[in-house]
Amino acid sequence: MNAIDPEDVEALFTRADGTFLFARWGRPVVPVVFGVTEETISVLKGAIEALCVLTDHRMAETDPELGANLMVFFVSGWSDLAGVPDLDRLVPDLAPLLGRLEAAEANQYRLFRFDADGAIRACFAFVRMDAHLSDVPAETLALNQMVQAMLLWSDRAFAETSPLALHEGRTVLRPEIAEVLRAAYDPVLPAMSQHASHALRLAARTGQRQ
Repeated sequence: MNAIDPEDVEALFTRADGTFLFARWGRPVVPVVFGVTEETISVLKGAIEALCVLTDHRMAETDPELGANLMVFFVSGWSDLAGVPDLDRLVPDLAPLLGRLEAAEANQYRLFRFDADGAIRACFAFVRMDAHLSDVPAETLALNQMVQAMLLWSDRAFAETSPLALHEGRTVLRPEIAEVLRAAYDPVLPAMSQHASHALRLAARTGQRQ
């Protein structure tokens, strides 16, 4: 495929306030999933494994600090999270956050933690299974959640266009998003950048595989 325009890459990491912020994982990903069946857990872990293969990133059995560093919670209502033991220790100001999510009728939220160099060290993903998400196939929901946990995308990145597409009846990553993910994990590049010029470096690494 052709290289992606730097402006399009920059937009994926430019936040609503106009600031550019890129970050990728700086340590192996250790996922754990709560609130779904074993079959769905396997689907979710399969999605993150596929993305780690794509990006040549690593997974591990345990994280030395947190045990698991990618935690995905599926709930039927935001108030369900108030009863999760010790979650308020991992998520600051949990009660006000749940109130805001409830008021906004949100169906998903992600919170990232970062290492000293700005690389992602943990991600907490919360998914409320409302009527819309309940109709989404497990494979689609899993891939969408894992894609959005692999990088610190802009808060506007997928507001209008999903990172996924249908190909011959299967849900797949949009080719340009796959290219950006692969480029983002080039070990030559820094794990975090606040400079829009980083988009030029990412764009230059897209479209290089046939």
